[in-house]
Amino acid sequence: MSGTGEGQGKKTVTACVLLIGDEILSGRTKDSNLSHIAHQLNQIGIQVREARVIPDIEAEIVATVNEVRAKYDYVLTTGGIGPTHDDITADAVAKAFDVPIGPDPDAMALLQAHYAETGGDFTPARQRMARLPQGASMIANPLSKAPGFQIGNVFVMAGVPMVMHVMLDSLLPRLEGGASMLSRSLTASIGEGTIAEKLGEIQSRHADVSIGSYPYYRGREFGTSIVMRSVDSSALERAATDVAQMFAQLGVSAVEGEKT
Repeated sequence: MSGTGEGQGKKTVTACVLLIGDEILSGRTKDSNLSHIAHQLNQIGIQVREARVIPDIEAEIVATVNEVRAKYDYVLTTGGIGPTHDDITADAVAKAFDVPIGPDPDAMALLQAHYAETGGDFTPARQRMARLPQGASMIANPLSKAPGFQIGNVFVMAGVPMVMHVMLDSLLPRLEGGASMLSRSLTASIGEGTIAEKLGEIQSRHADVSIGSYPYYRGREFGTSIVMRSVDSSALERAATDVAQMFAQLGVSAVEGEKT
């Protein structure tokens, strides 16, 4: 196949996701935010290259934010921006950027109106959620109103999945995407050990395609799914053709898709 593949000529835009919270590391909370963020970003051509789970320790948040914001185009964080004493993400991000943090007039007005409408008291604890680092802009939260914020290339969102989802929807238009990651999957009833050598040879011929091997077991049935990923549709097709031919040479038929 010749010609320019989809994705060629577009820049690669990268992101890192930081999941902040002791509750994730302790196992108390099962994270569902990473998969949602990665899927949404890939749809607009932003590739999540790294994800980390870090504790509610200010020094670790500061160091990690400064490390990854220099390495990736975008950094998205979840968790730690609520009203309680252990919600320290906003303060830590302010420290990472070496700027003060304090009540934002627009955020204060937004939350004051919200609690007046809902009949809740706008307590000092709730007022903490209106504090933004100097120079930050709000990320809208249509669900519970307490905003996230953007400073530089860092986007700080809530950890509660339903709130994070609406914040992510609010910020996506701000992001500039690049080449989208495409994928093809082929599955056959054959063990990984049988295809390992030939699959390695195929990978060496297709440096611009990431090729992963994933075995599956269902009772007495077993096999292997080969997942190929690239920003170049032509390169992806060439790799998929080679994988299909490999399966045929080994006497098994491949089907599109993946088994887990």
